[in-house]
Amino acid sequence: MGRIRTSWGLAKRSWQTLRSDRSLAWFPVLSAVVVLAFAAAFWIPAGLLLQDGVDVVGVILAAIGLYVTTFIGVFFSVALAACASRALDGEDTTVAEGFAAARSHLRAIAGWAALAASVNIILRAIEQRFQGVGGAIVAGLGGAAWALVTFLAVPVITLEGLGPVKTLKRSATLFRQRWGEQLVGQVGIGAAVGLIGVLPGMLIAVLGGLLIGGGTTALGAVLLVVGIVVILVASVIGNALSQIFAVALYRYAAQGEVAGPFTEAELSGAVRQRSGGFGRRSTV
Repeated sequence: MGRIRTSWGLAKRSWQTLRSDRSLAWFPVLSAVVVLAFAAAFWIPAGLLLQDGVDVVGVILAAIGLYVTTFIGVFFSVALAACASRALDGEDTTVAEGFAAARSHLRAIAGWAALAASVNIILRAIEQRFQGVGGAIVAGLGGAAWALVTFLAVPVITLEGLGPVKTLKRSATLFRQRWGEQLVGQVGIGAAVGLIGVLPGMLIAVLGGLLIGGGTTALGAVLLVVGIVVILVASVIGNALSQIFAVALYRYAAQGEVAGPFTEAELSGAVRQRSGGFGRRSTV
C-alpha cells in the first residue's frame, strides 16, 4: 500500500505542475500533429512501394521517416522538459521558450534520435527474426529495458546538453546507481491516466460502435468521436505528466534538488536505491 500511495502522490504532484503552467500540454499536442504529418509523408509512399516486395526507394523512405519522426518526438520532449524544469522552479514559461531551448540542443537531439531510431530498427529486426510469440516477447523485453535505462535521457540532454553516447551512459548510471528497479511514479501516472482518461474513453467508443451496429447511427457516431477525443486528450496529458516527473526525478537523482510540489519523501520513495545514493533507503 505504501508504494501505491507514493505512486499516486507523484502522479498528483506532476498534475499540479501541469495545472500551474498549462502551456506544457501544448508540446505533446504539437508533437503528435507534426509527427503524424511527417509519418504520412514518408510512410504512405514507402508502404506503397514495399507492398509488392523489397524496394530500395521504399526502404530508404521508411528509414528516413523513422529518423525524422523520432527526431521530432525528441525535439518536442526536450522543449517540454526545459519548460517543465522552469515551471518546477515557479517560473512562467511559453511554448516559444521551449522551442528556443530545444534549438540550442539540436546536435544532441539529432544524435540521440539516430541512436533511438537504430535501437528501434534492431528490436524490429529481432521480432521478425524470431517470428511468433517468442520474437514479440524478446523485442518487448528489449524495448522495456531500453525505456527504463533511458528514462532520464531527455532531462540529461535538456539540462546537461550531452551527446548521444554520454547521454546513454549518464541515464544508465543514474538508473543503476540511484534508482535500482523501482519507478513507481511512472506506474502511478500510467494508472491515473488509464483509469481516469483512457478506460472511460474506450468504453464510450465501444458503446458508440455498438450503437452504430444496432442502427442508432447518429448517437453512436457522436459517442465514438467523443471516446476517441477523450483517449487522445488523456494520452497528451499522460505524456506531459511523464516528462514533468522525469525532470523532477532527474533533478533529485543528479543534483539532490527537490523541485516544485514534489517532496523528498515522495521522490526517495519512488525508487529503491542500491548504494551510494543520498537520502535514506526506501522502505515503502
